[in-house]
Amino acid sequence: MKLLFSGRTLTAAAVAVATLVTGGSAAGAASAPAHPAAAAAPDIPLANVKAHLAQLQSIATANGGNRAHGRAGYQASLDYVKAKLDAAGFTTRVQRFTASGRTGYNLIADWPGGDADQVVMAGSHLDSVTSGPGINDNGSGSSAVLETALAVARSGYQPGKHLRFAWWGAEELGLVGSRSYVNSLGSAERAKISGYLNFDMIGSPNPGYFVYDDDPAIEQTFKDYFTGLGIATEIETEGDGRSDHAPFKNAGVPVGGLFSGADYRKTSAQAAKWGGTVGQPFDRCYHSSCDTTANIDDTALDHNSDAIAYAVWELSQ
Repeated sequence: MKLLFSGRTLTAAAVAVATLVTGGSAAGAASAPAHPAAAAAPDIPLANVKAHLAQLQSIATANGGNRAHGRAGYQASLDYVKAKLDAAGFTTRVQRFTASGRTGYNLIADWPGGDADQVVMAGSHLDSVTSGPGINDNGSGSSAVLETALAVARSGYQPGKHLRFAWWGAEELGLVGSRSYVNSLGSAERAKISGYLNFDMIGSPNPGYFVYDDDPAIEQTFKDYFTGLGIATEIETEGDGRSDHAPFKNAGVPVGGLFSGADYRKTSAQAAKWGGTVGQPFDRCYHSSCDTTANIDDTALDHNSDAIAYAVWELSQ
């Protein structure tokens, strides 16, 4: 997740789109009737999500300790995710842009089939800050979205709507990659996206369970899942407008998502609901070198990964 107030001056992004992602026409996702033979979302194996995190950690370690925009660690991260998706049968596209004098990349993966006039997207930013490997921020979201996509392939899921997954570059420089993607689409292309789900930091070590409140139907989908687990949620406010849902929301696309907290501090009321340490940040290693694989709460990562799959299945029937 990008900083709300950055201490550095950012060079304006000059967007040079190499690949446009196209599809059908407009549709309203959340209000559409459910598929008559609704499929149940699978459990997302925590071990698989953590294996992706371990790979991202190894990539950062081998490339100067980070996976930041324009650096070798980011390219290696993208190559890792793309290879997994290609092998699973996704149609992948790499979209190029320029930010702060460096070339950046988004990765877009489409699952064949489904109504091209109704596209459900799930995405996360793949880049880290330069000061650390970015395992919670945002290897956690990236790995959970990847494993959800791979679960689609393993299950042979054939949704009524078209499924698209995305990994964004240069989020930490000001949502550059996701804004590049949204700006590359004409109004008809944007209108066909019936929902965009964003996942940025979902394994914080002192976690909260926060749900975006931007679109009521998407919000309720996530709330229903956590209610089934007996977990109370709160409306997400710390990261409002600070992650990759913002360009979609500004373009009129319904958005939603999950968040487990960054550098805000946990209150006593929140600790009573969720456990953890009162007065400490949700993620004490936010944007720091200690944001490693040791900086993950397995329970939060597991619950949020399963919630991603639940929402993808529910909203794409």
